[in-house]
Amino acid sequence: MSSGPQTSPARTVLAFDGDCGFCESSVRLIREHARPRIPTVPWQALPEELTGPHLARLDREVVLFHRGAARYGGADAVSRFLGSSPARRYRAAGFVLRLPFVRPLAHLVYRWVAANRHRLPGGTAACAVPRPPD
Repeated sequence: MSSGPQTSPARTVLAFDGDCGFCESSVRLIREHARPRIPTVPWQALPEELTGPHLARLDREVVLFHRGAARYGGADAVSRFLGSSPARRYRAAGFVLRLPFVRPLAHLVYRWVAANRHRLPGGTAACAVPRPPD
């Protein structure tokens, strides 16, 4: 599920796990309601030279790429994605997620959701986040 014209590594883009039903549903829901200006693309559809250095990260979280560099991940990427919405309430939500006293909680919630996405609506066994090696 991508939005907008052909995505180029030179542009700003939110990369998500295209193999995860929960991730795809979440991105679709945010796109339908908030209509953010940042395009989305499954990271598997991006060039390997862009994603290769970030594969472990891309399996764990959404990543916002800007001008060919991974700029933000997880809750920080979601806050900027929401912040690109033309709707004031979604921009405000993105701003609130970046506040110093909210940001740590947003990261905690994001990590919990990411670790349990295979158990959430739309999730499947393919959504499970790989465990780090012992």
